[in-house]
Amino acid sequence: MKLLRWGPAGAERPGMLDGAGRMRDLSGVVDDIAGAVLSDEGLDRLRGLDAAALPEVPEGSRLGPCVGGTGKFVCIGLNFADHAAEAGLPVPPEPVIFLKATSAICGPEDAVVIPRGAVKTDWEVELAVIIGTRAKYLTEAEALAYVAGYAVANDVSERAFQSERAGQWTKGKSCDGFGPLGPWLVTRDEVADPQALEMWLTVNGETMQAGSTATMVYGVAHLVSYLSQFMTLHPGDVISTGTPPGVGMGMTPQRFLKPGDVMELGIAGLGRQRQALVADPG
Repeated sequence: MKLLRWGPAGAERPGMLDGAGRMRDLSGVVDDIAGAVLSDEGLDRLRGLDAAALPEVPEGSRLGPCVGGTGKFVCIGLNFADHAAEAGLPVPPEPVIFLKATSAICGPEDAVVIPRGAVKTDWEVELAVIIGTRAKYLTEAEALAYVAGYAVANDVSERAFQSERAGQWTKGKSCDGFGPLGPWLVTRDEVADPQALEMWLTVNGETMQAGSTATMVYGVAHLVSYLSQFMTLHPGDVISTGTPPGVGMGMTPQRFLKPGDVMELGIAGLGRQRQALVADPG
């Protein structure tokens, strides 16, 4: 099942894809793709619907982020062995955790604004894990049962803010629009193995990243279990699980985004995103 949210930013409505790939409106069934809707019971209710009988979403409607009510956007750094190598850094002995502000979350085709003072804006295609059930102190064997589904994420990063200013990475990760999410939340029953998904990203049509979740250092089940030892995970929380090699920071010479550039990215079975880069109008 592929769930989505559509409509103006801040006023998105719930939806789903029917068997023919048409977007259908779930507004008469649930308030949002959030909270209890993400539980196994909530998802089973939606599976029982005749999607073709639901109203169609108006053509040309904006796609919003595929999940609402996100309380935490947790990111994992250096989680692909080949990406750690291109960064010239050792594979971490435990997952590297940082937070991305939820105000960074946006739709999969929204423009990305290069913030004022930014000079090294970069791209990162990532697998996003969306929590469906409250989770605390999980074992690795239990972990995937607490996942509602998966989505494409772009962990857009301003490297100068991230690495050349004092403090932690969060300031380079949390600018408005630096968290495109979607197009869909693909429920976990449709993803046979989250560690066997091809992923890619292009800039202006040129392939920058072409990798697979198979090269993750710490897999999805480990990450969900690991995080649940430190914090309670709630429905709608997002875990962005790291990026394969090919980011601009790792190139020689380095390459970064500028206004007018277009990023396209996707993960097998989870859909694709497209974002144009624009200058901050302020």
